[in-house]
Amino acid sequence: MRMDWVPVSAALLLTGALALCLGGFLLPSSDNGSDSLRIVEEQSGQWLTVAVILFIASVCLTLGLPAVLTMFEHRGWTLGMISGIVLEVGFIGTAGFAMLMVFFRSLVITDAIRDRNIDDIAHEAGLAVFLYTWIAGLYLGELLLGIALLRAGTTPRWIPAALILHALSFTISGVLPEILTKATILLLVAGFAGIAVQTTTPEHRRRLG
Repeated sequence: MRMDWVPVSAALLLTGALALCLGGFLLPSSDNGSDSLRIVEEQSGQWLTVAVILFIASVCLTLGLPAVLTMFEHRGWTLGMISGIVLEVGFIGTAGFAMLMVFFRSLVITDAIRDRNIDDIAHEAGLAVFLYTWIAGLYLGELLLGIALLRAGTTPRWIPAALILHALSFTISGVLPEILTKATILLLVAGFAGIAVQTTTPEHRRRLG
């Protein structure tokens, strides 16, 4: 059986990880709804650019997920599949967040949202559930993937270690300086880059074939 789609999927995985990293670095930080409103008013172009980048990241990561799942044959297969499902929730949530950014920008530039109601919108229950589900999908899926790769033993140990460290960094992100918090995403890029390279090695291709 020919597995010519694997390198393409691996390349999209790496592209998606890099786009997610770029979007994370470019996304302006805000402490509350009013701060976000000010950012959109002053940096409308950058806000829209980040939304586009995050949407591209979501699509590329989704198409790159099949390459990740080829790392599991016997050991870690069940946990690997579960991590893939959870990660996909996070990837889809990233696209949803990007669309939400575009919608929010449209409301701001048309003066449909002002300071007096922005905080009420930010604390709306449905929006909060969506955001927490999106974040949980990304970090929990990454943690499960790292554990599954350790069990499978199909990659060098530094790859799952990088993914696990990035997932766990979320627990201390609140006490880290902003630049360090954003820099931790480089661990995710390193982990996904390692997987992408590993899936294209001759040994792995022979095993799949």
